[in-house]
Amino acid sequence: MTLEILDLHKRFGKVVALDGMTFTVHPGELYGFVGSNGAGKTTTMRIALGVLETDSGEVRLNGTPLDFETRKNFGYMPAERGLYPKMRVGDQLIYLARLQGMSAADARQSMEYWTERLGVDARRGDEVQTLSLGNQQRVQLAAALIHNPNVLVLDEPFSGLDPVAVDVMSAVLREKAQAGATVVFSSHQLDLVERLCDRVGICARGKIVAEGMIDDLRTTDSAHIAIRTGGDSQTLANVMQTVGAQVLSVHANTVTVVVPAHLDSQAVLRAALDVGPVYEFSPQRPHLQDIFKDVVALPHEGVATTEIAKPKKKGLAALFGRK
Repeated sequence: MTLEILDLHKRFGKVVALDGMTFTVHPGELYGFVGSNGAGKTTTMRIALGVLETDSGEVRLNGTPLDFETRKNFGYMPAERGLYPKMRVGDQLIYLARLQGMSAADARQSMEYWTERLGVDARRGDEVQTLSLGNQQRVQLAAALIHNPNVLVLDEPFSGLDPVAVDVMSAVLREKAQAGATVVFSSHQLDLVERLCDRVGICARGKIVAEGMIDDLRTTDSAHIAIRTGGDSQTLANVMQTVGAQVLSVHANTVTVVVPAHLDSQAVLRAALDVGPVYEFSPQRPHLQDIFKDVVALPHEGVATTEIAKPKKKGLAALFGRK
């Protein structure tokens, strides 16, 4: 199912949370939704789920505006823990599955599958509050998956997970996408987003400021080159600036530079050889973290942050279409 976020605007008093947020996620796609704190990620997800109302704009699923029936196709994982702390893991997952219309037998079968798949089957009889934060996160993902949704909207799903749990959750999300589900998630772990996602949308100040396939985003007009020298690296960095290259980093005996399109890379190499022996002169592609730093400015006055604006949430009943 195609999820469309269309020109969303949202204010909390004088604070602008969303300023034309627009992007589309296609079936079978893992879409990374990244941005600084307060950029509008959580507000967008809450509007998509009906927890918040938009001031203007629209969310569509397969071209149809969202309502109670279409939202049954969603699995949502909030950034904050949304589970009942004193309820047992297995009972809670069955209860949530039943709320989604599953039969008692199907709900139990789904609970057993997902707790085993996510490595918390031994904790089915434990209260949620007794679990570690990482295991609570696993149960929360199970709650989002329990009714086999076609659309997954996950807010910081990898927060607090150890490397083994990250691998398990990554594998689950890949499997869901390969099965045709539409998956969008936010994360501050940009190396993980780069490794896992098909496309990425970078948001700032309430709107998308860069978007595309990972490989496309990493392709630049200017060449990034790592130069490993046997001479003094700081001297090399100074010489690189003199010839017109931009110095990105100086680490031990390696200097990484950006060579503008008009500058001959061979001229840069000759300048480096004048400083001392060159043991490596290799092109580098910028990582998502570098791109993120380039396109995302710090929030300015009037942009929502989690400290500035904490919107009032609707209750659980409203989320499921009840008044």
